Amino acid sequence: MAEQHPINGLMGTSMEKIRELVDVNTIIGDPITSPDGTIIIPVSKVSFGFVAGGSDLPTKAPKEVFAGGSGAGITINPQAFIVVQRDGDVKMLELGATGNSAIDGIISGVPDLISKIKAIFSKDGEEESEEKTEE
Repeated sequence: MAEQHPINGLMGTSMEKIRELVDVNTIIGDPITSPDGTIIIPVSKVSFGFVAGGSDLPTKAPKEVFAGGSGAGITINPQAFIVVQRDGDVKMLELGATGNSAIDGIISGVPDLISKIKAIFSKDGEEESEEKTEE
């Protein structure tokens, strides 16, 4: 049987640790029962990224040398609560409008900024061509 490359073990261990951190209970939390019988279920947005890499290093020794690393990042943002009242009435209480962070505002403004920059450069180009035709 062929020997596994060290990167396989590195990635396998990293993915297993991520799986331990993020499961369905992270997104839809465990129900909380209040004293009056109301059930509250937290709902969260989970984002995560993962990277792994490595390289076989050249050596004069007969044994291959491998260097590698991996990393992951996880963000959990509470989004809403599902409230189930004793009478069976179900409501979703959102924690404010989604997508109002500063980064979301910057990202949503990028297309407008690019259009404005294009318009400025196209106006400059038109003015230069008009000046040349007038001469």
